Amino acid sequence: MSKEITSAEYAALAELRYLIRKFVGEGDSVARAAGLEPQQYLLLLAVRGLPEGEEATIRALADRLALKHHSAVELIDRLELHGYVRRTRSRDDRRRVLVSLLPRGEKLLEQVARHRISELRASGLAFVRAISALLENGRSSKGGKRSKRPSRNRAANHRE
Repeated sequence: MSKEITSAEYAALAELRYLIRKFVGEGDSVARAAGLEPQQYLLLLAVRGLPEGEEATIRALADRLALKHHSAVELIDRLELHGYVRRTRSRDDRRRVLVSLLPRGEKLLEQVARHRISELRASGLAFVRAISALLENGRSSKGGKRSKRPSRNRAANHRE
């Protein structure tokens, strides 16, 4: 049987969602100010930030961005047109297409990423607090505390 969600957990979850939306929105604005669409920035970031040993194939990038293969291809087409990335065929398997950053793309990515990292360093503690509140409540409340604030339905029922 699962425990009831506490008011503190709802508050922490709402705060986390707010912070994520705010961070993403601000990141989109920074990308646009640098001359990139948000998805373009995310693709450049995915190419540069892939885990060690993972190749930047179109499939891997599509997975990272939660895009369909053809949508990733269109995005890469636009980035290639601007001189930000290059496509090459894999030496091992000519069917596999690899994407790499060109100096122009690297420079633009660094400009946006530098701003985003700076923002996270300045406001990241709020993220940590919201996540910690959710994780700590999950570990510390074994029996599950009831929310002290009545739900809207319960409050409405008491008024009738």
